[in-house]
Amino acid sequence: MANVSVKNIRKTYPNGTEAVMPCNFDIADGELVVLVGPSGCGKSTLLRMVAGLEDITDGELQIGDRVVNDLDPAERDIAMVFQNYALYPHMSVYKNMAYGLKNRGTSKEDIDHKVREASAMLNLDDYLDRRPSQLSGGQRQRVAMGRAIVRDPALFLFDEPLSNLDAKLRNQMRIEIRNLQRRLGVTAMYVTHDQVEAMTMADRIFVLNAGRIEQVGTPSEIYRTPASTFVASFMGAPPMNLLPATYNGNGSVHLNGETSLKVDAPKDHIGDIQLGIRPEEVKLATGKSATPFKLELIEELGASRLLHGKLAGHDFTVNAPNNDAPLADNLMLDIPSDALHMFDHETGKRL
Repeated sequence: MANVSVKNIRKTYPNGTEAVMPCNFDIADGELVVLVGPSGCGKSTLLRMVAGLEDITDGELQIGDRVVNDLDPAERDIAMVFQNYALYPHMSVYKNMAYGLKNRGTSKEDIDHKVREASAMLNLDDYLDRRPSQLSGGQRQRVAMGRAIVRDPALFLFDEPLSNLDAKLRNQMRIEIRNLQRRLGVTAMYVTHDQVEAMTMADRIFVLNAGRIEQVGTPSEIYRTPASTFVASFMGAPPMNLLPATYNGNGSVHLNGETSLKVDAPKDHIGDIQLGIRPEEVKLATGKSATPFKLELIEELGASRLLHGKLAGHDFTVNAPNNDAPLADNLMLDIPSDALHMFDHETGKRL
């Protein structure tokens, strides 16, 4: 196990493309951090730089007490789990898990002990003599994890390991990986584009956008106090409603000049803003003090339903409990003042 320290590392390709802009962060021993963002944001490139599969253009990478910039992947004491499993198809499960240890010159007794210990941990005992083609996707992913575990690495790296699995199996494997990481107490970096995976698995989340780390925080911090409109719209399902608005400086926000909402604390900024409101923080209401909402479409989700429509002429979504009550086209909403998030109109940064 080890901590990770990243100091001003960046990645620039020969054509001038800056895939990862200079970034600094530390990962504590035993912590699981999730790098999340859309395709092309630089998260996999950053992970591959830590793994030694991509050269670091500038900066310093430290794993444990060693600077590893110039070390080969095999010398960094890391283990990586890929989305395509990367198993040897002609080898049994046992031999796949033992292969790395055999190459290290580990004794047969130690290999057997480590492989059987890992297979018991991953419920693979009944499959050790099978080949990968005889396994399900989830079982193959367990074998790939077992192959990493037997090496007892200082750092685990996961590169979208669940993206090839169906939704039900992804949910199951998500829990298994998190429980396993906690049981082993190993430091881990996990890359995904799925914000649900990020929210449910991470000790801390690193949100990346266009090669830059937009925000670092716990899942609760990322969700409740997004640092920008990008984070606000990317993290959350359904995403935060973002509306053009005007703030007059006295505690009121105006939408389209016709709807006024009260905010909790005065802000220094006066003028155009982006107003953010989470769909689940809005309640259906009655009374003249509530805000009018024109309903256009209902999505049934079982325990809740998504109400899509217009608020002050802008697209707006409400996540409401499903009590099977019929809904009229014109509804009223209760929007609490503490549910409002204000962002700079031009930069998108939180005010």
